[in-house]
Amino acid sequence: MNAPLVLSPESLAKIDKEIAKYPAERRQSAIMAALAVAQDERGWLSTEVMDFVARYLGMPAMAAYEVASFYGMYNLKPTGKYKLVVCTNLPCALSGADTAAEYLKAKLGIGFGETTADGMFTLREGECMGACGDAPVLLLNNKRMCSFMKPEEIDKLLAELRS
Repeated sequence: MNAPLVLSPESLAKIDKEIAKYPAERRQSAIMAALAVAQDERGWLSTEVMDFVARYLGMPAMAAYEVASFYGMYNLKPTGKYKLVVCTNLPCALSGADTAAEYLKAKLGIGFGETTADGMFTLREGECMGACGDAPVLLLNNKRMCSFMKPEEIDKLLAELRS
């Protein structure tokens, strides 16, 4: 008996495209991309979703859990519609990341690791994003890098996301 599909055929096609980048015996190497595709569809990685992805790739579920829990880009619990990750490593901190983070906390009324009551925003603290020259930076939904995030830029971003 086959397990029910947890992901759409469209997501499975995307995962298959990632699997095709590796030799057949190395299909498990697509785990990071497969988890990202699953998260894009489902919003976060539940145990059920990680189990499904692991089975699909022919690997132990624990291996999928290890990857998902190691990398900060994966959501292991539901997040807001918009996940804002502020880099607080030293170069960004020296360029105003702490001020940007405090400003965001005040504007959203939440702290790191929290989601606004309306479910719109989740705020997280992040590690180096490799854009030190553009500090302070934040990453929006793991896809969009926002640079030079001074209060006025934060206000513009929040207005854009709320509209």
